[in-house]
Amino acid sequence: MTTPSFAAVEFVVRTIAQTAVDNEKAFGELDSVVGDGDFGFSLARGFEIVLADWESYDRSDIGTFLQKIAVVITGRIGGTSGPIWGTAFLRAAAIAKGHDTVSGSDVVRMLRSAIEGIKARGNAELGDKTLLDALAPMADAVEAALARGDDTNAIIAAAAVSARSAADATVSMQARRGRAAYTGERSIGSPDPGAVAVAVILERLAEGWGSRSATT
Repeated sequence: MTTPSFAAVEFVVRTIAQTAVDNEKAFGELDSVVGDGDFGFSLARGFEIVLADWESYDRSDIGTFLQKIAVVITGRIGGTSGPIWGTAFLRAAAIAKGHDTVSGSDVVRMLRSAIEGIKARGNAELGDKTLLDALAPMADAVEAALARGDDTNAIIAAAAVSARSAADATVSMQARRGRAAYTGERSIGSPDPGAVAVAVILERLAEGWGSRSATT
């Protein structure tokens, strides 16, 4: 039997995967505004495999489990999204390697490491209109909520609010990375699909956290 902490990690990963699948059309439509429109399709196809092979992943520890997910994502999500999302999972896995439980501070470290990995892999920074512009403020919100002594439900709710606000703020940004960057000022006026995906995932997590099964 996995620890409660391990079960929570499984719930988070499964929610990410299911949200990507459920929002294939919506994410694709967002990407088609100034991109090539394949973001939703690519994300959904990769995470479909994560869900289909769910029971087969090595669960000897949290880091190993996340590493196996990272390998699938990197290899099966097309375009630039595979390496970017795969790197995020791989960096988080390195922090959790050998652990069957993670603390709030571990989660912050995992998020920070994922962010730095995305920066390096995508040669991107905050303000470039990418998923980083939602992911980094969300990590800040988690850290601040932990410092306040908030419970887990409140922490995830705060993270969701922060991610949504940050994703909405990308509307006024000009894209400097990805295919959208080629459109120049035409990229202003629509949100970044990756940032929106982060927000939608956090909202789904906040919605389901309190009622999740301990064995999910």
